[in-house]
Amino acid sequence: MKRLFILMLSVCALLQSCTNQKKDQTPDAMTHNMQEKSLYDFKVEGLEGDTIDFAQFKGKKVLIVNTASKCGFTSQYEDLEAISKEYKDKVVVVGFPANNFGSQEPGSNEEIASFCQRNYGVSFPMAAKVSVVGEDTAPIFKFLTEKQYNGVKDTKILWNFTKFLLDEEGKLIDSFISTTKPTDKAITKYFN
Repeated sequence: MKRLFILMLSVCALLQSCTNQKKDQTPDAMTHNMQEKSLYDFKVEGLEGDTIDFAQFKGKKVLIVNTASKCGFTSQYEDLEAISKEYKDKVVVVGFPANNFGSQEPGSNEEIASFCQRNYGVSFPMAAKVSVVGEDTAPIFKFLTEKQYNGVKDTKILWNFTKFLLDEEGKLIDSFISTTKPTDKAITKYFN
């Protein structure tokens, strides 16, 4: 009987220990960790299997765009490439292919890379395909779209080619809807 009691106490202690460890991963703890982040704390998989470490862009503005190959806004790749070249000393463009809207990015990472290069000569960094909305939203897009994480504003991504502009310290400046072209003064006024 005494052994059974000791065994039960051991099990209870073990369960309590596991419960305490999980408390560190509560939404409040995760929110606190995200609030301390800047863009430069993120690393993501690149379209060709490499790693995009946003810390390498310190000192430059970063324009992040959720992209798609079969969208009415796909021609914005041309403007994104133009910005990438014209402002290369001040701005880094990073594309994030996503298939969240109208299944307009159904291809594999390899197919997307080929499409972007062949049709638009894309030379700026492209991330591997991610989800930008829903339960499986990539952590970087939670940071970009939720004020509790970015400290600036909530943004609901309504379609492909939503744009997020971040400053030289990795902090969100603003977001822009799909119909705002990358070369629009609403965006480029921050590049001078």
